[in-house]
Formats: sequence, structure tokens, C-alpha cells
Amino acid sequence: METIIMQIQSLCIVLLIILGIRFKRETKKHIKIMLFAITWDILLILQIELSRSAILKASKAASNPMMLNIHVSIAILTVVFYLLMGITGRKILKGQLEMKTKHKFLGYSTLALRILTFVTSFWAVTPKV
Repeated sequence: METIIMQIQSLCIVLLIILGIRFKRETKKHIKIMLFAITWDILLILQIELSRSAILKASKAASNPMMLNIHVSIAILTVVFYLLMGITGRKILKGQLEMKTKHKFLGYSTLALRILTFVTSFWAVTPKV
């Protein structure tokens, strides 16, 4: 049941990101939706860590199933892209409009990574510690 709740949360986060992209021309809505989605995603990571000791399991990469390692790698890259999105987004808000192209590229890349994180989570079987 816990896994299903986490999968539902993950799907909601992906849908929120898509909604945020839909409102890309309405800056205030876009920012609120994206900040909510990213915050929720980071809280979901914390929830997974607290309930499953995910960091400990991920640190045993040599003995983990390949799909788990792929999933963890994509998930970490997604968080890195969240940071890059925040940096470029703030620069745009400060008037550095030349960042828009980079922000857009990072945005669609982040969405693709987040979808891959969601999809691979179904096959990322964690070994028992």
C-alpha cells in the first residue's frame, strides 16, 4: 500500500510539472506550480529515505539490480536539474532574458528525466538490507 501511495504522489508530481509548463507564459502561476511540484518531489524523496533507507540501499550500487542503479542515477540527475532550473529561472526574473533558451531546454530535459524516474520506479526493485 505504501508503494502505491508513493507512485500516486510521483504521478501527481509529473502532472503538476506538465501543468506548470502549460502556464509558462503566466509567470506567477508557473513559478507557484513548479515550486510546489519540486518541493513535493523533494519531500517524496525524504519520505522514501525515511521509510526505506534508500540512500543506504543506493550506496550498495555494486550489488544492486541494474534497474535500481539506473533509477537512482536518473532521480539524482533530476534533482540536479531542479537546481539548474532554479538558477536559470531566477536569472530570468532578474532580467537576464538570454537565459530563456537554456531554461526552456533544461525544463523539457527535467520533465523527461522526471518521467523516466517515474517509469523506472516500477522496475527498480530494492534488495533487502
